[in-house]
This record gives sequence, structure tokens and C-alpha cells, in this order.
Amino acid sequence: MPTNHLQSINPATGEPGKSYKLLDQKAILAKIAVAQEAQAGWCSTNFGYRQNQMMAAAQALRERKDEYAMLMVEEMGKPIQDARAEVEKCALVCEFYAKGAAQFLADEVVLTEAKNSVVAFQPLGLVLAVMPWNFPFWQVFRFAAPALMAGNGGLLKHASNVPGCAAAIEELFESVGFPKGLFTNLHITSKQVAGIVRHPLVKAVTLTGSEPAGRSVAKLAGESLKKTVLELGGSDPYLVLADADLELAAETCKSSRLMNAGQSCISAKRFIVVKEVYDKFMKLFQEKMAAVAFGDPSLESTTMGPMARLDLRDELHEQVTRSIEAGAKCLLGGKIPKGAGAFYPPTILADVKPGMPAYDDELFGPVAAVIKAQDEDDAIRIANDTAFGLGAAVFTQNEDKGFWIAKEKLNAGSCFVNAMVKSDPRLPFGGINNSGYGRELSSFGIREFVNVKTVWVQ
Repeated sequence: MPTNHLQSINPATGEPGKSYKLLDQKAILAKIAVAQEAQAGWCSTNFGYRQNQMMAAAQALRERKDEYAMLMVEEMGKPIQDARAEVEKCALVCEFYAKGAAQFLADEVVLTEAKNSVVAFQPLGLVLAVMPWNFPFWQVFRFAAPALMAGNGGLLKHASNVPGCAAAIEELFESVGFPKGLFTNLHITSKQVAGIVRHPLVKAVTLTGSEPAGRSVAKLAGESLKKTVLELGGSDPYLVLADADLELAAETCKSSRLMNAGQSCISAKRFIVVKEVYDKFMKLFQEKMAAVAFGDPSLESTTMGPMARLDLRDELHEQVTRSIEAGAKCLLGGKIPKGAGAFYPPTILADVKPGMPAYDDELFGPVAAVIKAQDEDDAIRIANDTAFGLGAAVFTQNEDKGFWIAKEKLNAGSCFVNAMVKSDPRLPFGGINNSGYGRELSSFGIREFVNVKTVWVQ
């Protein structure tokens, strides 16, 4: 393959897929110019018009669900059932903002000594989105739906291993009648991002990805005084207290840890179990992790596919190996399977302690790090002993206590009780500390990339 192309690779087989030509600087500038022209017209349309367009996008997603799902299977190894569910979630976020944008961005009258004082919300212009491969449709649509409904235009720099998904999303918006170029996919390398961030027509940047990538983009945007929203990594703790429903806890922990082959910022990473129920929980948890059907993601029966790339699988295995060498005990998995593909088995590491990669770092794959806590207070302390702060969950049959711990004691952007942490269009989503800043989804998400303007009439 020529070096000036992006090549997709099927992670289940290692076979090459379709390749896409990289854009040179001239082509990039031309696309930005077209996007700017499209946005200049789009921002003058009313919410009713935008609503019709976005509802058409939702309909197209559902009509082409199988096609888009198979793209995700082939490019990043997502099981086909999960891929269809991801497309459906994209349709839901389109509908949510199509119906809610007018209310979320309605003028707010503020009583002052003026005859009229109003807070208005107006689009910024072009927003660059640097998106990851793990949810190749959802991550893009949860940015695109609010950004476009607010009157902005979108430039997409997608992950290099899902170029077909990126092209398909651009084509979808154009096919349902959005102005050509309003949402523009840019097949570029990471090295080309800096020039786009600095481009005067780009007014803001949103990134979902690793902590180093977030720091790099934030620095570039800061030098140009441009707004950013960053959703970065996580090392989400799940606390299992002495009065927890252990069957529910074990099933939920398994599902969260193995969702998307463990390749999710908000999947459970650290399992903090109080000593009174540690042995009972571990027996249930190990049984459930061992029973997962992982393999060919194109099969309906598969619940966990391969990891997205061989290099990511190998990095994960190195973290596991180093943790075991430091004293962690491998109760399940922990070995690279023979054969083709980037597969890694469901893995459980026990006796995890500070200083181990399994304790300190984000394990972006199907590896559970289990930590025994002395009591409830110790569990909360361990949960907050991290540089991240994206999600957290607590399991207890005392709902009032669970609510109090989630609200007052756990340091994260999303805290759930007796349930798996997940994103929902109706609720704000994002993190604190090294997990980033800003919020996506809900009314908070659509207001991130607008000018909050004061208008005063004396």
C-alpha cells in the first residue's frame, strides 16, 4: 500500500480492507473553505429546518443499520449485535437534539434595570473533532448532532484504523440533504492535526482519546485561544460493598469490563471489593468472565470480539505481564491466544496494589484488576486513589447510602448505583482530573460550542 493512504485492517483476521488516500495540504484547505461556506448558510436556518434534516439522518441510520454495523465489525472488530446497537444509539442522539435544540438554545430573559436583557446562544463556526476508533459511529454522532443543531459546521479527523466509518458518516449527512461540506471528513494523519487546529476558520476543538493526545491538542488550541472539550481515559472503580446483591454486582461488573472487548473509557477497570464478601464475589465474577463467548465478531452468537489492533493487544499484555511480575495473581486468562487476529481473553488479576500497571494505569482491554478493601471507607479511598475521574459505580442494597456515596464521596464525572456506567443523550457526560474537561450530551453538551452572548437594551 502507498504511504499516502490509510489502510483498514480486519482485527479478527489480519486481512487488509479498503484503503483511502490521505489529503495533502491543498486539499485540506479547500475542504475547510467549502465547510466555512456551508456553515455560513447553515447558521442562518431556523431550528425547524435543522430538525427536519437531523431527523432524516436518524431515519437513514436505521435504514442502513446493517451496512454501518458491518463496517464496524470489519474495521475495529466490534461484535455485530453491539455494532447494530451503536447505530441505533446514534439515531437516538440525532432525535434527541433534533427535538430539544430549540429549547436548549432558546434566549433567556434576565430581569435587570434594562428595558430588555437577554442571554442568547449563537454558533461559533467550524468545530474540529478528533475522534477515536472504539465507538467509531457513536463518538462522532454525539459530537455532530449537537454541533450541527447549534448551527456549527463539523470537521472530522477520525482514527486512522476506521477510515471507512469516517467516510460513511460524511456521506450519510450529505445523502439526507445537509449542505455539502457542512460535515467534512478529513482523511489525514495525526501530524496534520496541528495545522487545522491553528487554522483561523476553526473556532473550537473536541477530542475523545488518550491523555497524551488530549494534552497535545489542548496545548495547540490554547496557543490559539480556542475552546476545547476533552474526554480522555479512565480507570473507573466499581465498589462492591458488604450488603451488595452479589449476583447483580458480578454480572454488571463482567458486562462493563468486557463491553467492546474492554476498549471503552467508561468500562469498569478496577473492582474494589470489601473483604466480607470478597471470596463470594470472586467466585461469581470468575465464573461469569470465563463463560463469555469471544471470537468472530461477525457471528450473532459472539459477545466479545478481538481488540482493535495487534499493537494495542500487545501493549495490554505487557501491562498484564508487568503487573504479574510485581505480585498480581492471574486468576483467569492472561495469555495471548494462538492464531490470527488481535484476540485477548477475558482476564482477572487479583492482589492488585499501587505501583502495578493494573492499579495505576488504564487497562484498555478485557482485563479486570481486583483490589480487596478492608471496609467501606477503605473502598472509597482506593476508588479515589487515581489520576483519572471519568466514571464510578457502587453496589449496595441500601439505595440511600449508595446515592450518598455516589454524590458526595466518589470523584468522577458520572457515578452510578447498582448499574453500569454509561452515556445517555439526556445526561451530561465527561470527566475531571486526567479524564478531561467539558461536557458532552444533554443541554450542557450543546452549549459547549456556542457564544453565550449578553444583549442589553437600555
